[in-house]
Amino acid sequence: MHLDRFDRQLLNLLQEDAGQTAERLAEQVALSPSAVQRRVRRLRESGAIMRDIAVVDPRYAGKPTFFIVSVQVERERPELLAQFRKWLATQIHIQQAFYVTGEADFVLVITAPDTETYDALMARMVGENANVKRFTTNVALGVVKRGLTIPVPGEADA
Repeated sequence: MHLDRFDRQLLNLLQEDAGQTAERLAEQVALSPSAVQRRVRRLRESGAIMRDIAVVDPRYAGKPTFFIVSVQVERERPELLAQFRKWLATQIHIQQAFYVTGEADFVLVITAPDTETYDALMARMVGENANVKRFTTNVALGVVKRGLTIPVPGEADA
């Protein structure tokens, strides 16, 4: 799907606040509200917009602890990696999972209400995934920056 200047602007604006009305978006990109609605619908249908979410302040969710976990696997055979990826995708406490280069094979961002919940998750990870060789855990002491925005460059930058 080709993204023009208006599509790129809309994607950036919607990442800041997906709850903006078509009228408010139209003012910012110099299009009519109906044109904005058509474009946003097309962006959703094409998969450019994967989903709309609400970002919850952790203070209202019981102040969970964040764990950054590096995971090493024993063997990088495609079927074993696929099995592990599938397992990661089903775990509610795993917020993000990255397949990476370097010493670790995966880096996970995990949120849990307490260390007992985290410990149980890691025990299940090792118990249900024999290919996991080792993992190391970093506990987040504070949040310096949190975001999910992916900057969408303008046409000249793309």
